[in-house]
Amino acid sequence: MQAVQKVSDTPMKQIQFIDLKAQQNRIRPQLDEAIKRVLDHGQYIMGPEVKELEEKLAAFCGAKHAITCANGTDALQLVLMAQGIGSGDAVFLPSFTFTATPEVVALLGAEPVFVDVLPDTFNMDPASLHKGIQAAKEKGLTPRGIIPVDLFGQPADYDALEPIAQENELWVLCDAAQSFGGSYKGRKIGSLGDVTATSFFPAKPLGCYGDGGCVFTNDDKMADILRSLRVHGKGTDKYDNVRIGVNSRLDTLQAAILLEKLKIFPGELKAKQKVADAYGAALSDFAQTPVVLENCTSTWAQYTLVLPAGTDRSALQTQLKEQGIPTAVYYPLPLHQQEAYKNCLTAGDLTVSEALSARVLSLPMSGYLSDDDVNYVVDKITRGTL
Repeated sequence: MQAVQKVSDTPMKQIQFIDLKAQQNRIRPQLDEAIKRVLDHGQYIMGPEVKELEEKLAAFCGAKHAITCANGTDALQLVLMAQGIGSGDAVFLPSFTFTATPEVVALLGAEPVFVDVLPDTFNMDPASLHKGIQAAKEKGLTPRGIIPVDLFGQPADYDALEPIAQENELWVLCDAAQSFGGSYKGRKIGSLGDVTATSFFPAKPLGCYGDGGCVFTNDDKMADILRSLRVHGKGTDKYDNVRIGVNSRLDTLQAAILLEKLKIFPGELKAKQKVADAYGAALSDFAQTPVVLENCTSTWAQYTLVLPAGTDRSALQTQLKEQGIPTAVYYPLPLHQQEAYKNCLTAGDLTVSEALSARVLSLPMSGYLSDDDVNYVVDKITRGTL
């Protein structure tokens, strides 16, 4: 095992993993005024700020429709409900991600089929996807769709995945919970695939102060169905039920908060890129640093290293915590090895997902880290572990 040694020759800082407090301090007067407006007009559910937010989100990413909902998991589920998936259907997704993605597939009675990821971008491996589709067919399942997850902030390689989808007549649902605000070869996240789902959980690149989510599509029919599904399957009004739906509306207070955060969002993304560049330059000799595809941008939802083989990750995390540096492991166990999914189909051996889970480590990342903060984190990592 690679040794971990104490370092204590520089003054201790207390670094924030994601600095929501600094962001709030920056726009607190605007937030207070936005919340006051909602309290004054009293339209707490589907108030005017919700419609305004949907219009501005659609314009931001170049999608025809933005349909907000209660959270990012619901955003995925609403799309799958609109696609009508159910028993006997197979939906393909990476094993190296959060449980929300396969969870909604299983809840609707379909089978999540776990696919491996690439070792450099952490996103879906097209070769493994081919294997997964073949495995599903051999089991007698009907392949229906693909959910590439844009992990840690950058889009999956859609130019490699979409031809596979077209060849097999599959729809593509982009899981952009971590990547909203990024881009893929000149196209904004939200305008890729057949439909895109994202999350506004507080720690996401664009986050509210509670739960929230959104679906983006250019398909008029899909948009109409989604608007119906999020309000109990309503038709002309909420007492005219034309389909089985759910209750998944974004509340007006969260929309008002997101409107203010959206104003500063582009600047925050630039600031995070600066932090990522500094980390990459300083840490590339220590660990495998993130790779962003050419002509793509990441929102840096997480800055994730792949530690050298043999590194005692737990000891390193403890050491860094003692120096005021929080870290996290996304994800400590791939989904196909978890109890809830142990009987699900996989695209053969998912060796990359398993290897990454044992070696990844995410560092503090936000647009509010100073140069001194970044230098402090780098110093404690490199001097404490080499």
